[in-house]
Amino acid sequence: MIELKSAAEIERMEVTGRFVAEVLGALTGHARVGTNLLDLEHRARELLRERGASSCYWDYAPSFGNGPFRNVCCLSVNDAVLHGLPHDYTLRDGDLLSLDLAVSLDGWVADAATSVVVGTPAEADLRLIRATEEALAAGIGAALPGNRVGDIAAAIGAVAREYGYPVNTEFGGHGLGRTMHEEPHVPNTGPAHRGLRLRPGMTLALEPWFARHTDRIVVDPDGWTIRSADGSRTAHSEHTVAITESGPRVLTDGPGDSR
Repeated sequence: MIELKSAAEIERMEVTGRFVAEVLGALTGHARVGTNLLDLEHRARELLRERGASSCYWDYAPSFGNGPFRNVCCLSVNDAVLHGLPHDYTLRDGDLLSLDLAVSLDGWVADAATSVVVGTPAEADLRLIRATEEALAAGIGAALPGNRVGDIAAAIGAVAREYGYPVNTEFGGHGLGRTMHEEPHVPNTGPAHRGLRLRPGMTLALEPWFARHTDRIVVDPDGWTIRSADGSRTAHSEHTVAITESGPRVLTDGPGDSR
């Protein structure tokens, strides 16, 4: 069942969303050459504890994972793109880091992700990140009342095709609100004018992610970290968006965020 949120409830989700943006901003600010992923995880725990927020990942145990997830954020490096399990790894010059955070605050959830290059960037990595950001903006632009979920998928997929990146449809965007994963599923490509009609009060996490050369994925022995099957680099961008009468409203905007 899809719960349509009132204007007041969307405002409360936006409070959570702004906090998610703040934490992601703090983590990306700490992500530099020589930083250990566990340092970022512990910094995230500290920020959530100070705010009285809870991570939607902690104790998360879906059918595809390996038991409860026992960290508060997902940190994925280079060819890893989703559900990266924070571990003892020190960031190196040129690493591409994707950070994903879903938080519940006062009963309302928001979810966002961003990718950055640590140290000296390669143009190919910046292009990959830029593609996910542009695809996210296109998906948000299609999140209009009266449109369908397929219109969002088609807008995201069109950007991927322009850049020449294949698209995996196993993992994509999703509804959210009181919990992290709710209906509907929002694929990152597909035909327009198909699927559920968008209505004011719906809230969606839109999250295009691409690998440079493949749409196939593999899972690490940890049971969580998802990588490109061919080892090519990956990137991931995500915002929580509310469908309103006046158009899409991004709930996870941070200072200076242009997406």
